[in-house]
Amino acid sequence: MILTTNNLSKSYGQQKAVNHLNLTIEKGSLTALLGPNGAGKSTTMQLLIGLTSPTTGSVSYQEQVKIGVVFQTSVLDDMLTVQENLQIRAKQYSKVSQTKVTQLIKQLGLTNFSKQKYGLLSGGQKRRVDIARALLNESDILFLDEPTTGLDIQTRSAIWTLLQHLQDEQDLTIVLTTHYLNETDKADKIYIIDQGALIAQGSAKEIKQRYANNLLTITAKTPDKFYSLLETENIPVLNKKTATVALLPATVQQAIQLLTKYQAEIQSFEFQAGTMDAAFIKLTGKEVR
Repeated sequence: MILTTNNLSKSYGQQKAVNHLNLTIEKGSLTALLGPNGAGKSTTMQLLIGLTSPTTGSVSYQEQVKIGVVFQTSVLDDMLTVQENLQIRAKQYSKVSQTKVTQLIKQLGLTNFSKQKYGLLSGGQKRRVDIARALLNESDILFLDEPTTGLDIQTRSAIWTLLQHLQDEQDLTIVLTTHYLNETDKADKIYIIDQGALIAQGSAKEIKQRYANNLLTITAKTPDKFYSLLETENIPVLNKKTATVALLPATVQQAIQLLTKYQAEIQSFEFQAGTMDAAFIKLTGKEVR
């Protein structure tokens, strides 16, 4: 494991912001920390990167691990160019050469605006520069605190294409907080936190299978006959005696088997897999805000 915590806790007076969290993060993985506002995920992130100290418990890194952080609010200078910002930040590290700046400008697609002032860039361009700044010291683990908030869907997609490329190319470990739950659909591990405590964990696939219902909607050629056939199937039915029936198959395979078995009786159908949003609401009773 590149990072583990042992009964990690943080209190502010009588209020426990983080309550005995035990996290394990594997090298090269994408790990997401999720929770409603005030759940403790931001405090957890601060504890992991050392911005605040735990009241009890500990954070342990693999030896010689280098970290990079992309904060919600940028720490770069609006009046300096992209290249100037990165060159100044590079000098703050003892073993980062200026060639690293040139390499990152090319690698992260900053060449076309490297001479522009940072403050004049679009939101997506700024985020690319922020990621470059976080990778100057050849980080092994990259912490992203809501990195795509306020960006349009095309820019968010481009940022994630870039991050996935870096992860594949460099075996980069990514730890993420986000309000866009679809960004966690491929996460290797998700920790859902509420009121400072861990309430669920698993891969994205496991979380959705465990806590989100699949929905299969079928319009039958002969509804009464179709309903009588369904009585022999072990699949929950949401509505009855209507032309269109809504069912909750446990898996995609179960839905396919049902559709194949009764294809002669089916006029049309629609299948929607369980989503992270649905799982999150079931676990916390709240939408991400």
